[in-house]
Amino acid sequence: FVSYQVEILDWKTKEQLCFLDKVEPSATIREIRLMFHKLYPRWYPARQSIKLDPKGKSLRDEEILQHLPVGTTATLYFKDLGPQIGWTMVFLIEYTGPLFIYFLFYFRMPFVYGLDERFTSSPHPVVNLACICHSFHYIKRLIETIFVHRFSHGTMPLRNIVKNCLYYWGFAAWLAYYINHPLYTPPSYGKKQINFAVIMFLLCEAGNFSIHVALSDLRRDGSKTRKIPYPTKNPFTWLFFFVSCPNYTYEVGTWISFTIMTQCVP
Repeated sequence: FVSYQVEILDWKTKEQLCFLDKVEPSATIREIRLMFHKLYPRWYPARQSIKLDPKGKSLRDEEILQHLPVGTTATLYFKDLGPQIGWTMVFLIEYTGPLFIYFLFYFRMPFVYGLDERFTSSPHPVVNLACICHSFHYIKRLIETIFVHRFSHGTMPLRNIVKNCLYYWGFAAWLAYYINHPLYTPPSYGKKQINFAVIMFLLCEAGNFSIHVALSDLRRDGSKTRKIPYPTKNPFTWLFFFVSCPNYTYEVGTWISFTIMTQCVP
């Protein structure tokens, strides 16, 4: 067979980083990444962006060398994406934070509401219920991350983790501060309002979980191909008839019901 020669240049300086000789035509971009990684151990495959053009899109792992618009001497461009972190770890960090942050306010740690209110508890049962619902929501998310979700992209730039955590952790602190505040007042319509909101909350949580399972089932074979989801026998998935991403619809419903239950606007 005709072997290929692959030249890899820095995308910015155009400096030659390596020259791979006798590369098989059937070699995939992933295999080329691994060859490059052997020469430059600090640039592991997830950190590499390999392109045909310096300003073009990154080539996918499964693309085959002989199917690319290149000759037998191919020139590819490398861009360092920076340190990466796996998506599973990203979500575990994002979702574990709100659990612990909420408890800091729920147990009224001394540095939260002052020494006079430290470790006191609220006289309103809805405050305890809100803590249970909030914890349930994020525990569900953690379980989904470990056992349900399948990610089309393996990693995310490490620098983005701070931005992501600020959102989730800050949102949890914002909610917890007002709901667990010593001056908090319960909902205006009492138990009727709370019970209605709890039922809506649980239905939305069940719906969100059902959609995540349905989306996960589309990739049971480990494929990264984005398939079109359709409703199943599960009634919660029938929302696919009306919207393309029902998981977000249920997520919004979850927080609206939580707001009604606590009468605190997040």
